[in-house]
Amino acid sequence: MRNRRTTRLYHLLVIQAAEIVMADPAVPAIINLKKIKELCMKKDFISIADHSPEVLQGILDLAIELKKERSEKGENKQLLKNKVLGMVFQKPSLRTRVSFDMAMRHLGGDALYLSPNEIGLGQRESIADVARVLAGYVDVVMARVFAHQHVLDLSHWSDVPVINGLSDYDHPCQGMADALTIVEKFGRLKDLHVTFVGDGNNVAVSLLHICSKLGAHFTLAAPEGYDIPEKALKESQEFASKSGASIRTIRDPHEAVKSADVIYTDTWTSMGQEEETERRIKVFPPYQVNNKLVAEASKDVIVMHCLPAHRGQEITDDVADGPHSVLFPQAHNRMHAQKAILVSLFR
Repeated sequence: MRNRRTTRLYHLLVIQAAEIVMADPAVPAIINLKKIKELCMKKDFISIADHSPEVLQGILDLAIELKKERSEKGENKQLLKNKVLGMVFQKPSLRTRVSFDMAMRHLGGDALYLSPNEIGLGQRESIADVARVLAGYVDVVMARVFAHQHVLDLSHWSDVPVINGLSDYDHPCQGMADALTIVEKFGRLKDLHVTFVGDGNNVAVSLLHICSKLGAHFTLAAPEGYDIPEKALKESQEFASKSGASIRTIRDPHEAVKSADVIYTDTWTSMGQEEETERRIKVFPPYQVNNKLVAEASKDVIVMHCLPAHRGQEITDDVADGPHSVLFPQAHNRMHAQKAILVSLFR
């Protein structure tokens, strides 16, 4: 049963959809009331694992429609007019900040950037107090944090939706942008072979979640000690048993990319792991994505990276800028995927 917040959101979106129909009948994904209803079933967007395959597919369909609308008409319908997104940052970011800010502007809303020094989340002020204060000012909160528990605590105490803009465990907005990029290339996610080469980090977790939810075969090629967390692996195996996906973890990156439709990599050392840099640089060189590795995959393979890239380490220039690379369309899709997430969550 829906709570009052979800009911208000559904009613608002129905009204908005009716207004859109009268103004412009050529926006089918936005006015599909069944799809809108599905998108209203959760208060927050903390992890891809929290949402059903139907909801995730609905968000992707909406992202495709919003992107198409922007491309063809030069603008989006003002679905979030007079709405404000509060953006809480513990970590710096180029893509997260700009993509969320521009998503809100395109949809008629506004975004408020809150730097680490302005809030001091959990230090200068308790997370519970921050959440309750922000909920009285803004309509939704996006938090880019170090500890995953921080975004969970924000969600617990907030009366408005909370979006995980990145945590040490998960990066769900990136995962949705990745799925959008893959679908644009291949027309689907189901039955594709997706190989992540490198550290089984938060980006790998979200990619695993979306693959296992929507039926793609996921392979992680990682050195010993750098596998995906057991919790994410176990829950994804449950998702995969329903979607027809498969999951495997192997050590040999060359074996891992055989028949791969997608090769994905990320930095060997993430923010907050700087003290491990020297050790990681010794461990990960065999997992570099270079032309030799790419040549061992499917001839139409695409290469992905969430950026920023340490060129010459996890990926070479000739791959990052080569014919198989979709690094920059992938980065741009952060904005389009997040538009769909925002529309689905705003009350």
